[in-house]
Amino acid sequence: MPGQFIDAEVWPEGSLEVLSQFEVDQLQNSGTGGLYPLLRRCMLAVLNSGSESDDARELFETYSDFEVGFIRQDRGLKVTLRNAPGEAFVDGKMIRGTRELLSAVLRDIVFTRNEVLDSGRFDLTASDGITNAVFHILRNAQLMKLPAHVNLVVCWGGHAISREEYDYSKKVGYELGLRGLNVCTGCGPGAMKGPMKGATIGHAKQRIRGGRYVGITEPGIIAAESPNPIVNSLVIMPDMEKRLESFVRIGHGIIVFPGGVGTAEEILYLLGILLHPDNVGQPLPMIMTGPASAEPYFRKIDQFVGATLGAVAQERYRIIVDDPAEVARQMKAGLGEVLEFRKKHSDAFYFNWRLRIDDDFQRPFVATHESMSALEIDEGLPVHELAANLRRVFSGIVSGNVREDTAELIEQNGPFEINGSQAIMSLLDDMLAGFVAQHRMKISRGDYDPCYVIK
Repeated sequence: MPGQFIDAEVWPEGSLEVLSQFEVDQLQNSGTGGLYPLLRRCMLAVLNSGSESDDARELFETYSDFEVGFIRQDRGLKVTLRNAPGEAFVDGKMIRGTRELLSAVLRDIVFTRNEVLDSGRFDLTASDGITNAVFHILRNAQLMKLPAHVNLVVCWGGHAISREEYDYSKKVGYELGLRGLNVCTGCGPGAMKGPMKGATIGHAKQRIRGGRYVGITEPGIIAAESPNPIVNSLVIMPDMEKRLESFVRIGHGIIVFPGGVGTAEEILYLLGILLHPDNVGQPLPMIMTGPASAEPYFRKIDQFVGATLGAVAQERYRIIVDDPAEVARQMKAGLGEVLEFRKKHSDAFYFNWRLRIDDDFQRPFVATHESMSALEIDEGLPVHELAANLRRVFSGIVSGNVREDTAELIEQNGPFEINGSQAIMSLLDDMLAGFVAQHRMKISRGDYDPCYVIK
């Protein structure tokens, strides 16, 4: 019921029907240290599933009276919603998939805060400790399915893409589904929704039951990229860095569709990891693809990667244009190499423990005017360190585009300043200008006001 507000009571599904008094108090506490603001933000995003808007502030203004509460009963815990979006209900009853995702929000927020961030069990200043924390969050979300198979393809791409690019991503997803492959994305609209939608049809035609459509997000962007309706396994990681690590740990191959700065961030994150000397020889197939009209976009990315990270980085991916079936065939073949490698080294199929990820790629990066201007962007850095800092540049721009708190910082203090060597800054400026001209920064087709300036 679009445009309507609904009050409802729902039973959580899964493992958190029962919470301790302490956990409920945390969730209800709206003060400093309480989880209520985070819970409200993420639950509202889930109830807004399927929205095509990427304006978080608009969402919170529209549903400014939305509230979450809890009722304890002998049979467990009931969640109360006040002034919830009507789109989440059919004839007054919440859509089942939406109820499952709400339960995932409750699960992840409680587990992450009490069992990971505040427990002292994990050393979140050390690389191994961060990886262990990522594993435990994903395991608690029941993503470690046994018997495990090498068939989970991570699909990256923009939320603000053209209809042609969206339809193409669906065709690729369809070809993946026909070959029995599952899909993992950032859970939002655009190139995150298309492959999942296509895969559902491919799975249906092959009579595959239990297809996996995994969405991985984080609290800062979930409202701007609300989960799409296809997602049947949602995980909310504590921050962007743990979200990115989740993708490369549980995924067996990567497909990159056209996008903007967020997609560029993901590409540089992955290449920075693969370029580490300890990861040489480890297979992780990566394919960039889109319709014929998107070829200039990928050539621009390829040019930027070659000029900054070198030919060795370009060797870690393939560009396939306007051929969904070939993308799926090449990915299937690449997953065969991953399977043999994991067997040879007795590695787990469900989580890539062997992949070396330096703490430069794990430490949360908070975009502020000071942190953005302090980033070192210079050709003299080792390639994996340069990739890490370039990743942070794009992460900051993403934050400025979609995060409510970062947008407020920019309104108060002006755009971020990005500094670096003249050659790289020139390439960066050219690529970002192309993203703006192609309307890849925001879904809104109005004039885009950049949140950055290149120095």
